[in-house]
Amino acid sequence: MIESYVLGLADQDEIRELERLRAQYPEIDQAIIAFEELLEQTAAEHAVSVPAGVKEQLFERLKEEAMPAESAPRIKETPVAAAPVRRMRWAPMVAAASLILLVVSGALNIHYYNRYHDVRQENADLISQRTTLFADNKTYQTRLIEMQEDLDMMADSAMMKVSLAGVKGKENNAATVFWDTHTRDVYVMSSKLAPAPSGKQYQLWALVDGVPVDAGTIGDCASICKLKNIPGAQAFAITLENAGGSPTPTLDQMYVFGKVG
Repeated sequence: MIESYVLGLADQDEIRELERLRAQYPEIDQAIIAFEELLEQTAAEHAVSVPAGVKEQLFERLKEEAMPAESAPRIKETPVAAAPVRRMRWAPMVAAASLILLVVSGALNIHYYNRYHDVRQENADLISQRTTLFADNKTYQTRLIEMQEDLDMMADSAMMKVSLAGVKGKENNAATVFWDTHTRDVYVMSSKLAPAPSGKQYQLWALVDGVPVDAGTIGDCASICKLKNIPGAQAFAITLENAGGSPTPTLDQMYVFGKVG
């Protein structure tokens, strides 16, 4: 709207609206002045110097055209007939000037359209980057809050820690179970388990009176996964099952095991 206003392309409603806003907001007035200065700077940078002698040649041409009309014998003719003849002598110059203005106007339109397109794209890129940064920042804040909650939970005196070591053949695996002795909720930290293959999922089991009880499948948790509530257990184990879990553990797919206390 500012560009249309400065270039004289805005309609009366737009002009009135912009002048009202210009008086109300100093930023808009500064933007208008900046664009006017940019126009002047661009015109100065692309100005073409007039060749020497053009002015003298122009006046000589005008003098030559005017002399025959002054020296010719006076004849009776109506003023209406004479006026078109003199206008016709100026027609080539007016046409040339109009063509120059048209070319300059077209060049300026192209220049400022390209500049407008570039600025608009830069603005869109900046908005996209800002949105990404905000999203990343929000994600980091959420992760920090979750990590702090996990630390607070692990430091709670009511939380029992059960270390699960890798069984034979899978000694490089390990996990930790945190069992809330008040609420009986079970949490597991499985960061030292090998990545589960496609279509497979780890499942935690609680050994209650010698019988394995499903304590929940381990999903994609940031650090610690909250699983099921287990009233009592003598040990915990983790097996690799089909995605979605299994009603009974696959014993030859046991990865880690640990006794309570």
